[in-house]
Amino acid sequence: MKKPYYVTTAIAYTSGKPHIGNTYEAILTDAIVRFKKMQGYDVRFQTGTDEHGQKIEEKAKAASVSPQAYVDKVANVIRTIWDGVNVGYDKFIRTTDADHVRAVQKIFRKFYEQGDIYKGEYEGWYCTPCESFWTESQLVDGKCPDCGREVKKEKEEAYFFRMGKYADRLIAHIESHPDFIRPVSRKNEMMNNFLKKGLQDLCVSRTSFKWGIPVDFDEKHVVYVWLDALTNYITGLGYDPDGASGELYEKYWKEGETLHVIGKDIARFHTIYWPIFLMALGEPLPDHVFAHPWLLQGGEKMSKSRGNVIYADDLVSVFGVDAVRYFVLHEMPYEGDGTITWELMTERVNSDLANTLGNLVRRTLAMTRKYFGGEVRNAGAAEAVDDDLRAVVTGAAEKVAACMDAYHIADALNELFLIFRRANKYIDETMPWALGKDEAKKERLATVLYNLTESILTGASLLAPFLPATAEKIAGYLNAPLKTLEECAVFGKYPSGNHVAEEDEALFARFDWKEIAPKVEAIRAAQKAEYERENAAASASAPAAPAAAAAQKEQDVCAESAQISIDDFARVDLRVGEVIACERVPKSKKLLHETIRVGGEVRSVVSGIAKWYTPEEMVGKKVVLVTNLKPATLCGVLSEGMVLCAEDAEGNLSLLSPEKDMPSGANIR
Repeated sequence: MKKPYYVTTAIAYTSGKPHIGNTYEAILTDAIVRFKKMQGYDVRFQTGTDEHGQKIEEKAKAASVSPQAYVDKVANVIRTIWDGVNVGYDKFIRTTDADHVRAVQKIFRKFYEQGDIYKGEYEGWYCTPCESFWTESQLVDGKCPDCGREVKKEKEEAYFFRMGKYADRLIAHIESHPDFIRPVSRKNEMMNNFLKKGLQDLCVSRTSFKWGIPVDFDEKHVVYVWLDALTNYITGLGYDPDGASGELYEKYWKEGETLHVIGKDIARFHTIYWPIFLMALGEPLPDHVFAHPWLLQGGEKMSKSRGNVIYADDLVSVFGVDAVRYFVLHEMPYEGDGTITWELMTERVNSDLANTLGNLVRRTLAMTRKYFGGEVRNAGAAEAVDDDLRAVVTGAAEKVAACMDAYHIADALNELFLIFRRANKYIDETMPWALGKDEAKKERLATVLYNLTESILTGASLLAPFLPATAEKIAGYLNAPLKTLEECAVFGKYPSGNHVAEEDEALFARFDWKEIAPKVEAIRAAQKAEYERENAAASASAPAAPAAAAAQKEQDVCAESAQISIDDFARVDLRVGEVIACERVPKSKKLLHETIRVGGEVRSVVSGIAKWYTPEEMVGKKVVLVTNLKPATLCGVLSEGMVLCAEDAEGNLSLLSPEKDMPSGANIR
């Protein structure tokens, strides 16, 4: 009997409509949940919205509505988007829910009464978008080290949590539970950059704004957003710090296996703050925290002003739900960031979904109707060529399961699509159209079409967690239920003598970029118009700028004509990289192939610097790397970035490197 399984996403912040990078997390988690159910687990899936904080208060004021009205509207938008991409959650929690509010107040009081929380005064630099305080030394070029935005000096009375009290215990837990933080690079980052350096006490209340959960014994204070938000994972199960927790909490948190799926940018909160809060409560820690990478818009920062933000509902309106699900799941690596553009989406839908999958299904159905009136019959006329097809089909379930257990979702999709690719090859090998011309080979033709139908049914069954609607549609065309995971490992489960549907439609349309481009331009134009309306409304409600500031602004605008904007510069992602391996590119005198570590990621980079540097010289060097270039293949070697060099009048090159010793992955600003 398998344990109950509890899976959560991070709760989406209600500051605005989530873009596709945010929506990806919900789709990813839904695929994990569906596969766990396929494995026989009793799974509960929770998602929801984070609705408190200074940023919300400010946005509501700008919109001339109450904070509650503002979050009600945005929460509805988020839920609609989640529903629109077929995310099958069991609970959608909101941090404004009355039961959550009561539980958070109890948790705060318990921490205070047992001495984990004390009152003090905070003075530091505050980033409103991140809801984070920073010391002077933590700032990067005077800006937030997480998001790079402006910070402002804040000084206020606050309650603090004694983080150091539990730090050693957390370190020991992480070291003894290798599957607690995935991937390993995130674990190393948390240990080396935060825990082993020593934890500062954490600010857990605010007095400078009111939109938050009131501290019930000191109502001048509201609970700071991270203590409020993180506890949703247990309050949504009915957790009560007074000992009256509900059945769901006992079943899924205390007795079950637990998984948090979050973005890499909030790993610190989920792998340090959250476990410490749980330790203080005397409750079990989650079993796994999977901090997935980001989905970037063509390597660019998404911005309404540029009109380049990609939203899930816009993608769905053009390509359909399952096409969107497929792209984001397939294109996201386990560790490194993924890329999405409208052009890439079009290419992937055409190649993988319309051609590889859709064409296979339509061809098989059409030949079955043409030669046998829709009957699928296993005539037993096997040949040696069938063996490899059967091996690929029956071996896929185990390989997909291994990938999913390790959260390698893109690899899981690749493994199951091998079924469809092998089946297409099998058609070319067996040539059913030739068999159909020879009456003596009718039994062989029946067997070939049976093998294809069985392969498609297995592939569709494994596809169900990822593309549920498509899998059900295929099963309907084949007139058979989807297989269980165990049945996918057996060849020959499709009932011989069964009939396929009399008609079918193409599973996925093929798209012409020339037809897609005008739709994309219309979407971008609408974004820009919305951005301008929002800016106009904000400007109308803002106080007039002082004369000096206005004069400075005018001066800046005059100077801008000869310069690039900060938005132009922000499009280029420059980071410090460390060369960990280097070799010459075969058949090239100019090129070196460097393996470069950038934070927790490893990149393959090709550079035309072999005239000035040997491979041995390169190893260990710190370089400046452009990380958001579109990958290219040079002399057969993948290049995922560009190393920057200075060039003199004679054309000699010199690598750029940071003046001081900076860690791999550090931003260049």
